[in-house]
Amino acid sequence: MPALSQAATSAAAGMPPSAATSYGQVIEYIQDRLYLASYTHPPNAHTPFPYPPKQSRSPSKRSSRAQQGPTATGAGLKAQPPVYFSIDKSLLYNAFHADFGPLHIGHLYRFAVQLHEVLGDPANENKGVVFWSNADSRSRANAACILACYMVLIQNWPPHLALAPIAQMDPPCMPFRDAGYSQADYTLTIQDVVYGIWKAKEEGLCGLKDFSLEEYEKFERVDMGDFNWLTPSFVAFASPQHQPVDIITPSSPLYASLPTTIKDVQRSALPTPFKNVLSHFTHRNVGLVIRLNSELYSPSYFTALGIQHLDMIFDDGTCPPLGLVRKFIDLAHEMITVRRKGIAVHCKAGLGRTGCLIGAYLIYRHGFTANEIIAFMRFMRPGMVVGPQQHWLHLNQGTFREWWFEDSIKDKLAAWAPSTPTRSSHKQRLASNGQTFTPPNGSQKRTALGEITHNEQSPERASLGVQDENLPAPTPGQPRKTSKIYGNGTLGRHSPYRAQAHENEPFVKPDSEIVTSSRLVQGESESEEEFQLRMLARRASRSPTSRSPAANAKRRAVSCTTTTTTTSVTALWNMPGGESDIENRVSRPKTPGSTKGSGKGDISVGKTRSSPLRRSTEGKTGVRKTSGRVGSIGNAGSVTRSKS
Repeated sequence: MPALSQAATSAAAGMPPSAATSYGQVIEYIQDRLYLASYTHPPNAHTPFPYPPKQSRSPSKRSSRAQQGPTATGAGLKAQPPVYFSIDKSLLYNAFHADFGPLHIGHLYRFAVQLHEVLGDPANENKGVVFWSNADSRSRANAACILACYMVLIQNWPPHLALAPIAQMDPPCMPFRDAGYSQADYTLTIQDVVYGIWKAKEEGLCGLKDFSLEEYEKFERVDMGDFNWLTPSFVAFASPQHQPVDIITPSSPLYASLPTTIKDVQRSALPTPFKNVLSHFTHRNVGLVIRLNSELYSPSYFTALGIQHLDMIFDDGTCPPLGLVRKFIDLAHEMITVRRKGIAVHCKAGLGRTGCLIGAYLIYRHGFTANEIIAFMRFMRPGMVVGPQQHWLHLNQGTFREWWFEDSIKDKLAAWAPSTPTRSSHKQRLASNGQTFTPPNGSQKRTALGEITHNEQSPERASLGVQDENLPAPTPGQPRKTSKIYGNGTLGRHSPYRAQAHENEPFVKPDSEIVTSSRLVQGESESEEEFQLRMLARRASRSPTSRSPAANAKRRAVSCTTTTTTTSVTALWNMPGGESDIENRVSRPKTPGSTKGSGKGDISVGKTRSSPLRRSTEGKTGVRKTSGRVGSIGNAGSVTRSKS
């Protein structure tokens, strides 16, 4: 889809002076049908449009390309001026402070309705449709972003195809920034928004099939409750404000006046925003409300309706400690997956601290990147995640995904565990051929190679993450909506307070060691007595340099005895603190004759061939020849260590 640059002047005769010049760029989104454009002045019927030039048709040379339809023939589509439409004056981003975009889901819904009306008009059947914006950086970014989101969310385009035409925009689009008062040091691109929305659609978290534009635009207003559903399970809202703020006990005179049904809520004297919050949450099966800011209302109004209420308060403009995040994730996951109810989260404005915790869970559960989840939450509720909280989500996104991986493994192991615990016997060991036998010489239980630890941690001791001391300074407050209405019908916003810094304690993830080992296997062709004698010889040959002559003589005598019959040597137990590990004990002969007795008493590890043609006779002494292959069939005595 080529981009067609346009720097045209309307010098045609008879044109009014007001439409003297129009500069811009036109990008073809759908061939011969839909275009994205930007102009320095509103386009009109005289604005040049870069249709493809006419192709001449020769009667004697008719190519297949010359017979492809109206575009190639010069008739029909390109013979008529295109249809222009814009949303620059109808769908506006309502900024909190210096923040910018993206447009929210309600804007996308209205844009889709308008686009479908233009495309479906019979008068525009053979015309190109140009979605245009002003040439300033903000208007171009909003227009390009909402068109790409429309293609992904409504037309089901893959994100890379929706982004391909936008990559040709010159100059590039302006990035989006947060609603904080501090300098913007973290930005999002159209690509982040498109991929965030696509990921949410793929995970079943976002769609327009069941979206209610009327409900969305009603309850996002401050005077109607100021809340938005981010996913089917999470609703973010601003803190209600009402006196008293303490818990109303059964002994209090106000206890009898607590509403217990939706009808009671509507008849009560509560403020309208609080009424809408209580009624809507009860109707939409919200089971838990989590408060992150100081007390501005009594939680008894929620508990009287059967909605659980919990405080997880931390300072405004700061990032939560990872222990609190772990606790929130556990509660949210249990509420969503087990109790099948929704969760409502709020701070003072329902933007910064609320976005931190909800974003952490969505990264944990659905694998978003930090940029994708911030962009998606702002698409559902503008202004989410402010200042250093953006960096906090980015730096800890790997930690949240690790938690999900660890929890998934624990759940699988718990599902595989037997329902009734069994007691293992220490007196019997299973051989590789399925037989059982008693360890020789009454040997005791083998010493553990190392302590096996697990990555299980309490919520107060979460795994490694980036703490506040490595983040930018907390933002000086957080903007929020106000109920003041200006002449144009929009809501004003301001921030009446400041935030304080907050420090978290670092947490250290303990090391873990996983130890696996295989069993010592007795040869099939030797008796119990021969096996015991060979084990005595092996223990006697552990340290040849420190043995006495008598001990060496005893070892040689045992060696002569054991080589009169066929033996099958496997592997040695790698005892901790021993003189050599398994790698140093394995010896591979360079020649078939290199396994003769060396005088030191070392027994090489390997597979002993038990072919009748190579069995020892009475006239032969010494150690039998090996194949030099460790780990072949029948060698089940290897010891493996792995650390993680």
